Amino acid sequence: MAANDHEVLHALNANYVRSVAESDVRWFDENLSRDFLNTNPDCTIIDRAGFLKRISNPVGVTGLHPEDVNIRLFGDFAIIHARTVYTKPDGSPGAGRYTDIWARQGGRWLCVAAHVARG
Repeated sequence: MAANDHEVLHALNANYVRSVAESDVRWFDENLSRDFLNTNPDCTIIDRAGFLKRISNPVGVTGLHPEDVNIRLFGDFAIIHARTVYTKPDGSPGAGRYTDIWARQGGRWLCVAAHVARG
């Protein structure tokens, strides 16, 4: 993996999680591909518009941050696997995992798909 690609994808991953925590629709609008799909923890799939609508609502947890980030590069595609930890509204700890798929399009990395699981 080229160091620059790794650094860019690491920053994109950190901003992805930050943007979820902060309901930053603008960041997602700029960094999701037009054909983006998200698999939700309840096994439903939503398209880009549905995801942006969902992101506009506060996430309802605090301290959301990634751990165990594994960035795998396959030419113009990258897969990021990671774990998230957070505090639920009742104060108890929460955790989940996600897989994001990124593609280099038009000279920049865009997220084309995401899959979220919560335990």
